[in-house]
Amino acid sequence: MNARNLHVLICDDHELIREGLKRILLDTGKASRVGEAAHAAEAIAAVRREPWDIVILDINLGGRGGMEVLKEIKADFPRLPVLMLSMYPEEQFALRVIRAGANGYLNKNLATKVLIEAIRRVLTDGQYVSAKVAEQLMNAVKQPAGQPLHAALSDREDQVLRLIGEGRTVGEIARQLDLSVKTVSTYRAIVLRKLGLENNAQLMRYVQEHGLGG
Repeated sequence: MNARNLHVLICDDHELIREGLKRILLDTGKASRVGEAAHAAEAIAAVRREPWDIVILDINLGGRGGMEVLKEIKADFPRLPVLMLSMYPEEQFALRVIRAGANGYLNKNLATKVLIEAIRRVLTDGQYVSAKVAEQLMNAVKQPAGQPLHAALSDREDQVLRLIGEGRTVGEIARQLDLSVKTVSTYRAIVLRKLGLENNAQLMRYVQEHGLGG
């Protein structure tokens, strides 16, 4: 990893997270330039405006969401490495983001050395997978039928499920995801049907029982 010419784009809707990651990369000499994007539209515009060596992308990015941004980046720039970042433990999201095309997944409670090692591995080997995630991948291949019901949800359905699990109302979710209340209600209905549940209380219990909360 040649830090003298390494350009990193950080996409996160929390300024403190962006600033913290930026300081780590610049102060340790692991990057020569760090760009920032606070929401989905900024992230897409930044990627299209200039070249980057790697993108660090928050999975809960405001607006369209990090998963949708990931897919758009990979559709337009399939060779651009994307390292996903989230407050959720890796066992909850790593498989989903890797299947969607991400080159790695990191929890926000990471140590500096883990971030630097993940970037190095992505740039040299094309992928960063922890031992825990590697085991998950092997189990998913060996026992695809043993996956929980929520594994079959789409990215947006999964996002709505987790937000309901946090106690958010349909209106709050609509504002956070920049969707109409009707659209969020439709996603909620689909999630209820796929999980065989009847109401928000059961959805919240499902999220708690399966450890899907933040």
